[in-house]
Amino acid sequence: MSGTKPDILWAPHQVDRFVVCDSELSLYHVESTVNSELKAGSLRLSEDSAATLLSINSDTPYMKCVAWYLNYDPECLLAVGQANGRVVLTSLGQDHNSKFKDLIGKEFVPKHARQCNTLAWNPLDSNWLAAGLDKHRADFSVLIWDICSKYTPDIVPMEKVRLSAGETETTLLVTKPLYELGQNDACLSLCWLPRDQKLLLAGMHRNLAIFDLRNTSQKMFVNTKAVQGVTVDPYFHDRVASFYEGQVAIWDLRKFEKPVLTLTEQPKPLTKVAWCPTRTGLLATLIRDSNIIRLYDMQHTPTPIGDETEPTIIERSVQPCDNYIASFAWHPTSQNRMIVVTPNRTMSDFTVFERISLAWSPITSLMWACGRHLYECAEEENDNSLEKDIATKMRLRALSRYGLDTEQVWRNHILAGNEDPQLKSLWYTLHYILYIYTEDMDQKSPGNKGSLVYAGIKSIVKSSLGMVESSRHNWSGLDKQTDIQNLNEERILALQLCGWIKKGSDVDVGPFLNSLVQEGEWERAAAVALFNLDIRRAIQILNEGASSEKGDLNLNVVAMALSGYTDEKNSLWREMCSTLRLQLNNPYLCVMFAFLTSETGSYDGVLYENKVAVRDRVAFACKFLSDTQLNRYIEKLTNEMKEAGNLEGILLTGLTKDGVDLMESYVDRTGDVQTASYCMLQGSPLDVLKDERVQYWIENYRNLLDAWRFWHKRAEFDIHRSKLDPSSKPLAQVFVSCNFCGKSISYSCSTVPHQGRGFSQYGVSGSPTKSKVTSCPGCRKPLPRCALCLINMGTPVSSCPAFLFQIAAAAAAMFHFFRKSPESKKPSVPETEADGFVLLEFSGKLDIQQNLNAYTGFGKAEKNSVHIIWTSKENSSSVTVAGPETENKAGQTLESSSLMAELLSDVPFTLAPHVLAVQGTISDLPDHLLSYDVSENLSRFWYDFTLENSVLCDS
Repeated sequence: MSGTKPDILWAPHQVDRFVVCDSELSLYHVESTVNSELKAGSLRLSEDSAATLLSINSDTPYMKCVAWYLNYDPECLLAVGQANGRVVLTSLGQDHNSKFKDLIGKEFVPKHARQCNTLAWNPLDSNWLAAGLDKHRADFSVLIWDICSKYTPDIVPMEKVRLSAGETETTLLVTKPLYELGQNDACLSLCWLPRDQKLLLAGMHRNLAIFDLRNTSQKMFVNTKAVQGVTVDPYFHDRVASFYEGQVAIWDLRKFEKPVLTLTEQPKPLTKVAWCPTRTGLLATLIRDSNIIRLYDMQHTPTPIGDETEPTIIERSVQPCDNYIASFAWHPTSQNRMIVVTPNRTMSDFTVFERISLAWSPITSLMWACGRHLYECAEEENDNSLEKDIATKMRLRALSRYGLDTEQVWRNHILAGNEDPQLKSLWYTLHYILYIYTEDMDQKSPGNKGSLVYAGIKSIVKSSLGMVESSRHNWSGLDKQTDIQNLNEERILALQLCGWIKKGSDVDVGPFLNSLVQEGEWERAAAVALFNLDIRRAIQILNEGASSEKGDLNLNVVAMALSGYTDEKNSLWREMCSTLRLQLNNPYLCVMFAFLTSETGSYDGVLYENKVAVRDRVAFACKFLSDTQLNRYIEKLTNEMKEAGNLEGILLTGLTKDGVDLMESYVDRTGDVQTASYCMLQGSPLDVLKDERVQYWIENYRNLLDAWRFWHKRAEFDIHRSKLDPSSKPLAQVFVSCNFCGKSISYSCSTVPHQGRGFSQYGVSGSPTKSKVTSCPGCRKPLPRCALCLINMGTPVSSCPAFLFQIAAAAAAMFHFFRKSPESKKPSVPETEADGFVLLEFSGKLDIQQNLNAYTGFGKAEKNSVHIIWTSKENSSSVTVAGPETENKAGQTLESSSLMAELLSDVPFTLAPHVLAVQGTISDLPDHLLSYDVSENLSRFWYDFTLENSVLCDS
């Protein structure tokens, strides 16, 4: 353009062509260079594309603005706004369609010459072209032309206008616009609103105005300085962007009083803003003398609700080239693609890369979005890394109800897959703790150690310092004696926690050895037998293991080596065993020979063999170490377990603060909040569960179950938690609420104020212990009542059998009242006062005085009362109606087997909540009432709580 920086436009329908507008129009063709070399004369746009010049049009001087025709035909028709206000239609190619040849060179002339600032084609009616002009005191600044108009005043002569080399065409000068808008004002920018053909948004001199061509005398406008570069979001037609100097304003046409968002002001004036046509809510801005284009992502911007609501955006910056950018243009179809031009007409093809958002699904699937594509990371078939992921493990364990077995706590390690020895040790430790603690609490002996069990072996050992002496014990099968510590009460308790002996005064390890043999742990069983000075039993166990189906034949060799044991210090047997024991693969076989070859009181080869279970090492230490040595060893081992986060250390720390420290190290190392939560729930609520770390693990595990959509598993966990920690019992989430104020009626009934007001003021009659609610305690509005029994909704279901009998009596009375024949006469009875149903007698039959007025309201009965006697037999029952005078006479008898079934299937009162609540809770009601399944009709009825007296409606 003359005297200004160049502009660039993509062809709206030819995605491989664009035009550069400067002092002349240059049409370029874009082609890929991925598999081909750069052609001679082509301009490199990027690594993958190049542009070739197709044509140049220099016949339209003094260009100020250009707009590309939006229709498919003709292809290269452009409207050029000139400095004198004229709008010229020109073409950049040879158009062989004679139908549109008359449009080429057509000029639209305003009454008074002044600069044309902007042009816009109507997207709905492609023949309408809007032009925005500078201000003139006697003319309009917005002119809408119809390019197919044939009107030409007589005073304007025909002219010859040269279009291209060697061609001339007769050109029409159109001076009568279709519409004239914006008198005595200047139009700096304009755009058509896509939602309506006759709505035009114009940036005037001091305001943004919306013109409705159906009524040009009126307009909707808002005063603002941001009137330049008006553009409509192609994906949200009510969102408009405009700018002034260095500030961009975002408008919502539904709330046109003020901008919904003002972007950060730039240090230099803006030159162009444009919405991305392929991406919703992405706005690009360019400032003067800059090589950076700023992008504002409003994809997640919510629709403003209140006046003070200001949406948020994500701001980015991209640098397409190193030189200053004169203009840019989004590609109409290629996603996030734009082309930029510099002041010296250097062009660059550039793609804005999307922000990649990674997302882990609750089932450990990795997905990410890039533009319009969604990618998923697929695991290889032979890749077992997913099985090792702790989230996958916890999910599978939750499905197997891991941690919820409270009867046999040790079985939880089996539910976890029985693959982790630490989990096995943990759950066996918890099993022994709970077993010993429960036994001590049941015995209630004055010297019980129940409270000490939860503190772990570390505390147990400290409580017995200086109380134990050693003595010599004989070996079984050898003529030898060894010093062993006398087992006091604390050491026996420690051995019980280690699982070596059972609860009681007997310290025999025989049952423990038998259980190890049954599980096939031959080496461990032999080692435990040897540590208890029974070498003959150890050899026997090794022989059994060698002869078993899954046993190792090498165990016979080990048994033979043990049988040659001698306690001579310089013997060849001791020398060879000390040298070769480290070559054994099984750690228990290794520590057996370490024990036999060690000096008295020096058992480091056994105590510090890390591959041996902690419980076995601790039990060995309790038998052979003195108090001082034992305390020092337990202290050192506890610190090692805490630092490593080894769950076997729970045996030492117990469920105490030290146990929480150990569990914290375990969670930091593995992320297993599931095991941490279930383990810590076994502890004392005062000592463990109040710890912030424990609460954090529990809440994270609950959130994890919710993320997996394991609603029932999370509910089971909450129930399990509330049993072990009553203070964590969650509030009820389902309750009866008032239809007027929405407050809980159930909660209000139990928390009615006792001071300052009587219960009658809150609709509660009688004493505080009898909850008969008739109105909402919150707003005092009357509560809806069941249309059948007149019990107010929200009244707790009574556990009194009489209440249940009243419900059964209501069934019989209702059926008889509505089913009796017209010929039957109502017996006259004395006036009685009754409220609902009154139980008179029940001993093989149900005798009920029922007031028929109860179906319409409470009060005194006048003359209509029915005396119902319900007798229950094996094969039949009858409902007899009689008055007081004819009480002993036979009444109208109904056959029960068919009538009861018809009653329960037709009368919807059996679906009332208070009836459903007591169904099956009492065995004294007639069999026909209890045997009928009312659940099958449940879907046919629904409650309508909007009525004063709630009724059941058949859906």
